[in-house]
Amino acid sequence: MAKFETAKIRNIALLGHGGCGKTSFAEAALYVTGGTDRLGKPSDGNTVCDYDPEEIKRGFTISASVAPVVFNGCKINFIDTPGYLDFVAEVKQALRVSENAVILVDAKSGVEVGTELAWDNAAEAGVPCTFFINKFDDPEADFDRVFGQLQEKFGASVCPVTVPVKNGKDIVLIDLVTMKAFKFDAKGVPSEVAMSDDLLSVANDHKESFNEALAMVSEELMEKVLMEEEISSEEAAGAIHDGIVSGSIVPVFCGSSLTLAGVSTLLSAAVDSFPKFTSKKEEKLADGGKVAISENGPASIFVFKTVADPFVGKMSFFKVMSGTLRRDAILNNIATGASEKMAHIYTVKGKAQTEVDELSCGDIGMIAKLSNTNTGNTLRESGTEAYATVSYPEPYMTQAIIPETAKDEGKISQSLARMVEEDMTLRYVTDPETKQMVISGLGDMHLAVLSSRLKSRYGVSIKLETPKIPYREKITKSVDIHARHKKQNGGSGQFGDVWIRFAPAEDPGLTFTVSVVGGVVPKNFNPAVEKGLVEAMEKGVAGFPMTHLGADLHDGSYHPVDSDEISFKTAAKMAYKMCLEQAAPVLLEPVGDLDITVPEDLVGDVMGDLNKRRGSIMGMDPAGKKGYTTVHALAPKAELLDYPIALRAMSQGRGSFTYKVTDYSTVPANIAQKIVEDYKKSQEA
Repeated sequence: MAKFETAKIRNIALLGHGGCGKTSFAEAALYVTGGTDRLGKPSDGNTVCDYDPEEIKRGFTISASVAPVVFNGCKINFIDTPGYLDFVAEVKQALRVSENAVILVDAKSGVEVGTELAWDNAAEAGVPCTFFINKFDDPEADFDRVFGQLQEKFGASVCPVTVPVKNGKDIVLIDLVTMKAFKFDAKGVPSEVAMSDDLLSVANDHKESFNEALAMVSEELMEKVLMEEEISSEEAAGAIHDGIVSGSIVPVFCGSSLTLAGVSTLLSAAVDSFPKFTSKKEEKLADGGKVAISENGPASIFVFKTVADPFVGKMSFFKVMSGTLRRDAILNNIATGASEKMAHIYTVKGKAQTEVDELSCGDIGMIAKLSNTNTGNTLRESGTEAYATVSYPEPYMTQAIIPETAKDEGKISQSLARMVEEDMTLRYVTDPETKQMVISGLGDMHLAVLSSRLKSRYGVSIKLETPKIPYREKITKSVDIHARHKKQNGGSGQFGDVWIRFAPAEDPGLTFTVSVVGGVVPKNFNPAVEKGLVEAMEKGVAGFPMTHLGADLHDGSYHPVDSDEISFKTAAKMAYKMCLEQAAPVLLEPVGDLDITVPEDLVGDVMGDLNKRRGSIMGMDPAGKKGYTTVHALAPKAELLDYPIALRAMSQGRGSFTYKVTDYSTVPANIAQKIVEDYKKSQEA
């Protein structure tokens, strides 16, 4: 693919609810422009964008992929994104390097949850939106109903640009910019048809909304609309461009990815009216500032996505943020300070790679094997400014990882490190308290895909199961314990005798004091007593660590020959065991602050569910998003292991939450009893 100047490049993220036809639209755009010689289907597993084995197996998009097309001398980089909520990181990465977002809407289903979330994600990224009402080949497609939903949900700025008229299976699209009507053949090529009275009537029904939207762009156009003067095609196209940039116009196109109707119309609009990279003039920096976009300055790139390929190695997908990136250029990584040589630069179309000598400002490419570069890094020929990175949601769906074989266990850490490097919404740690390897993601599907990819890419087989809760134990009574360890087997024996007063303490861990008088226990044995208690505290009645334990060594005795450190260490452990029997220990569980943001009409459902989960409502506040409320609660971690799935089901994906463990509190007696019983059974097994 030839080099394109910045003015001839458009970057467009394809967003929308799962199943609305994003991948099919990218496929249609490639086919219409000659980028592929066949029209693939996601259900057949033969599309350009869904090339990953997991995507082919599951039948939906998992990873964002680039599909560049050339139309009317312009390069349009479509970025196909997942509709499934577990993979929203891919959506956010695509939006970070896009100047436009096309939100696809099913012409039958209308506005869905994914439509709203796509709008929210684009708004958060500061990317203007365009709607494409897809699947007009469906017999139940209804433009007026869906367009009405769009205006009701997203405001009066939603503006019709093409309007469909159906006659059986035939679709005629009326272009309100030119006031012409078109049919499309099997290859998506439009041909003009006469504007009949029926077509003109439909056009006039929507022309008023169209003109009102144009009038909001400039006073000159407003005057023309008020005076009922004709607006030229060039003026309309320019007004749509300015309106998209300013946010005063959200154009609506329509068609069908399957029959190819309307695809070239959107491509034409992208060339004529969609903003280019330099339209916004400035780019956001990590420190909150901005820097002017320079087409001719020193080269700089932003790495927005990383793919860990077991054969190619690490592939870094980037956007040229300034200047021209040339082969063999040496750029400095602002985050790591490392110098990276751009030995081989590629453009990508799905999984196909084409090596190029240079890429202009605003274009998207890929470089393999940048060892010291990760997602979110800025690389520059000169300067030290780092571009703003993506804000990712925190993963709360946590599962324990169980390697299936010893061989898998040996490879799991390295393999998972590569997966975490690729996916910024995965977290992998070994829990220091439970000693389990745990992985956190955005949902059960997210972790299921991780498990499958570990197997297919690296040959690592794992099982996922519910993780252990890091409970702790604490005594609630003060007790004075006498323990004596005496052992005689001939020759030198063992003798340790201690009196220890145990009590709840304010500080975590062990608070050890010595109040022995008269030398009944020599000072050199005090550390052994303390060490014995520390080791014993690793397990309490239910096998969990003891915390907030005060122990005062106040009396005892020793034998001048048989006493040693081991004897007093053993005596201390004996005293601890007796303490557990007498000091009424209780289980403590991690609890934390839970903030749940949901639509106002779901607050009652959320509060009712929290009560079942032993949560305590602490208050409510209006959320930053209109019509949403944030519920503040205190809840135990043990009751929230499935909360990402439960809240998604409860809110149809509209809800979100944050959770942070802040303290430990006493487990209710009935629950604690079962935990203790389960522990004892496991010890007997």
